[in-house]
Amino acid sequence: QVQLVESGGGLVQAGGSLRLSCAASERTFRRFAMAWFRQAPGKERDFVAAITWSGGSTYYADSVKGRFTISRDNAKNTGYLQMNSLKPEDTAVYYCAVGVGPNGSNRYGSYDSWGQGTQVTVSS
Repeated sequence: QVQLVESGGGLVQAGGSLRLSCAASERTFRRFAMAWFRQAPGKERDFVAAITWSGGSTYYADSVKGRFTISRDNAKNTGYLQMNSLKPEDTAVYYCAVGVGPNGSNRYGSYDSWGQGTQVTVSS
């Protein structure tokens, strides 16, 4: 499994932006899909966005389409989630994950390496 460390979370007002980063410990990161999930208090961990190994295709939950952008820099073993026009309902712990294969998926079971999470809080 790949070790992942997220950063970039924090407190922001509604309408603001944050950029999350996910640093991977190994070069094997570049061979696999990557995704972001989030979990609000008392709720299940939900899919946010995914990207294929090459970055050629991306996938988003309907709730974030047009506001969030997932990307990756395989030369740096790092993935990103740019979050714009943030809403209070985006408040959650955000987790990055690396998949078991090269293609993106919105299924929790398609990922076997997880970071520790970073808190994002959006105030109204």
